[in-house]
Amino acid sequence: MNLKKLPKMIDIINVFQGSDHQSVLPIRYWTQDESRFGLHTITRSVLTALGIKPIRPLQLNYQSFYLYGAVEPQTGESFFLEFSHLDSDCFQLFLDQFSQAYPESLNIIQLDNGRFHKAQKLTIPDNVVLLFQPPYSPDVNPIERVWQSFKDKLGWLNFKNLDQLRKELDEIIRSILPDELASLTGFDFILTAINNKT
Repeated sequence: MNLKKLPKMIDIINVFQGSDHQSVLPIRYWTQDESRFGLHTITRSVLTALGIKPIRPLQLNYQSFYLYGAVEPQTGESFFLEFSHLDSDCFQLFLDQFSQAYPESLNIIQLDNGRFHKAQKLTIPDNVVLLFQPPYSPDVNPIERVWQSFKDKLGWLNFKNLDQLRKELDEIIRSILPDELASLTGFDFILTAINNKT
């Protein structure tokens, strides 16, 4: 689905929901993605005096895990789960747990065109609608800015093991406020479509 058609899609969903004369669920719009976090040092720019080469310890360890996440740009509410792999089985578990966490709404989830997002064996929960963004356009998915923020906070930190990294990442997730997430993900084209059509 083309994101330019987002307002029209929301209209169609509103009509469809009302067509069976059952109670209409409120519509919530989420952006979703996955990101890899591991023991390999995340490098970032460092300020030094002119002509001084910065020296930072670099760890080359490729143990990692994936964080699957969804953020609602309108409110900054978030839902994150950790998985060992990036595949359709893990995505199915994510969808199932997400659906159970938000059963009182119809949840439109914007996501990329990863093959595992479109796997034939996926069972999409009744209260979830997947909205695929245009191919090769991560810049239109606001959650990319959330991953960038998390990785900026992890920049130049080295961890002895994945448990230490998990603990630090968990603290980052717990400390980020919904207002911060809303600020990071509240792209104008999304908020305009939601506010004009819901």
